[in-house]
Amino acid sequence: MAKREVDIVVLSDIHLGTYGCHATELLKYLKSIKPKALILNGDIIDIWQFSKRYWPSTHMMVIKHIIGLVAKEVPVYFIPGNHDEMLRKFKCFNLGSLKIVNKLSLKIDNKRLWVFHGDVFDVVMQHSKWLARLGAVGYDTLILINRFVNYISQKMGRGKLSFSKKVKNSVKSAVKFINDFEDTVCDIAAESNYDYVVCGHIHHPEIKDVPTKNGTVTYMNSGDWIENLTALEYNDSKWTIYNYTDDVVAQAIEINKKKNGGQSSKEMMASLMLELKVKRYKQEKENMHSPLAPESVQHI
Repeated sequence: MAKREVDIVVLSDIHLGTYGCHATELLKYLKSIKPKALILNGDIIDIWQFSKRYWPSTHMMVIKHIIGLVAKEVPVYFIPGNHDEMLRKFKCFNLGSLKIVNKLSLKIDNKRLWVFHGDVFDVVMQHSKWLARLGAVGYDTLILINRFVNYISQKMGRGKLSFSKKVKNSVKSAVKFINDFEDTVCDIAAESNYDYVVCGHIHHPEIKDVPTKNGTVTYMNSGDWIENLTALEYNDSKWTIYNYTDDVVAQAIEINKKKNGGQSSKEMMASLMLELKVKRYKQEKENMHSPLAPESVQHI
């Protein structure tokens, strides 16, 4: 199958290691595309809720696919979020074409783009981390119950329901938080002369122009792979929201879930490193035809 070429793909809030993660669907999407650059914008692995008792083969296959892109010298930028915040101490770490940074400032087609996860604007995260962790566990439990209800609903010939979406949309404070989040992000981006700002964190896919006192900024959010199954794609000088539920090509891809079955953690890691085949190569050789070539990327 010919893969669809995409200049830049932005993924966030995958939450590998949780029951709510749609790793199979994500893997199908990744196998259907050929990105020139990949930005992982936080909460990729949910270290908060990570358990050795729950790590399906498809979750490891997602990691292996990303490492496979690194082995092919595709630029991969990992921006840790609050659920994988322990990786922030490794900022500026480089391994081949994989780079861990806290934020990215990019220049694409003469437009300035600011990319970061977004939890820095979450008051609960900054002042009550224990409450945020408790909320994350509750959210994962709600998603698990939601899946069971949807299984019964589909057997009865009815459509799917989203409990958390209904809660978010019905609670005025939740809607206000999203609006305040977007306005705050765009105000700061405009003050720093950015044309675009890309976030994750709030699980709400969006592309819209936001007017500020310093000019209009295009706000974008890549959504998540818990409920929305979305990503941001940049192609032909245009940003769009990718939605897995609309992609019949990706949905038709078959995944062998038993491919990594029975492997221990050490065996899986050895397999990853073998696939990566880390090599030292000159910086100027990296991705000369990529829209995120080194001269257009500034780490901040």
